[in-house]
Amino acid sequence: MSIEIRNVHKQFGNFQALKNVSLDIASGELLALLGPSGCGKTTLLRIIAGLETPDSGSIHFSGADTTDVHVRERKVGFVFQHYALFRHMTVFENVAFGLRMKPRSERPSEAQIKKKVHDLLSLVQLDWLAERHPAQLSGGQRQRIALARALAVEPQVLLLDEPFGALDAKVRKELRRWLRRLHDELHVTSIFVTHDQEEALEVADRVVLMNSGQIEQVGSPQEVWDHPASPFVYGFLGDVNLFHGRAHEGELHIHGMQIDLSEHSGAKEGMASAYVRPHDLEVARHVPGTVSPAHSMVARLDRAIAVGPTARLELVPLDDAGVELKPSAAHQSADNAPANTENTENAVIEAHISTQQYRDMGLKEGDTVVVTPRRTRVFLDQAAGI
Repeated sequence: MSIEIRNVHKQFGNFQALKNVSLDIASGELLALLGPSGCGKTTLLRIIAGLETPDSGSIHFSGADTTDVHVRERKVGFVFQHYALFRHMTVFENVAFGLRMKPRSERPSEAQIKKKVHDLLSLVQLDWLAERHPAQLSGGQRQRIALARALAVEPQVLLLDEPFGALDAKVRKELRRWLRRLHDELHVTSIFVTHDQEEALEVADRVVLMNSGQIEQVGSPQEVWDHPASPFVYGFLGDVNLFHGRAHEGELHIHGMQIDLSEHSGAKEGMASAYVRPHDLEVARHVPGTVSPAHSMVARLDRAIAVGPTARLELVPLDDAGVELKPSAAHQSADNAPANTENTENAVIEAHISTQQYRDMGLKEGDTVVVTPRRTRVFLDQAAGI
């Protein structure tokens, strides 16, 4: 079942939840709607389901206009964050519920229902829990039962709204791998909503990045990670260092460091923002009396967290005299807004190197290092002269 979304608008009072959203979803695809709270991803999912009606625009299932088709007739299955299992029913009864609620003319016999339920419980690897009640299950088990119940009615489209959001990190990781394997076996067109970028990149065939009711970028996990289309996408997909500097005739100047800007060679005395992921920063010991390369900056190691295979280094940039520079650079995580350049606190740059490299270098907090970006993405600000 393919889905075509065309020019969908949705407003709640003065809040515009969706703004001219268009999207094509291929039959059998596992698609992630990814973005922060309030970006419109759940509203879009509910409109696809028929739980909300768009103010304008249309939804087509395999070419047929379903914009005004009732939710019961869309043949969609739902899995919600908080399971929504019936507490007074056993696992078997929960999974059988949708089948028993079908119109008499479409309802399977009890023997057929029993076989189908046990087949589904085997599929989600929980057939041994058929007679238990939801309160006797773990969170991960309850979510797998919720998925089995959604699949029982043989949906043409499976919709999952933050399906693993209420679970702890280890269970989430196990379940998203399991969901990927299950989808590869069933090939039901599936759309899941998440604000967890790691979850979206690991599970989905394609990722739709949403922000303020609009689609920022659509692509495979590798495409959106390697080629972010906007500053928002770059900042949302994992940790990133954000630098503000001056772009002029093919170079970006930040704290005395020069970054090649050949793709924006026409910019003159314009402000620009440079994004560098922590693992794209090369760190070396600073040798006193030497001049750092033009494409590097000097920094002080303020804090090191060397736990596991990766050492996270928090660095404070220094000028030629060894004085801390004012904050025109800042580390930004996926959950934070872009750094405020008016902030008077010292900026912190985050670099990731292997723990073995950190130990081999013999670094300790307070040491001076040279930081060199291996890969930088630059976006010109609106005011940049071209």
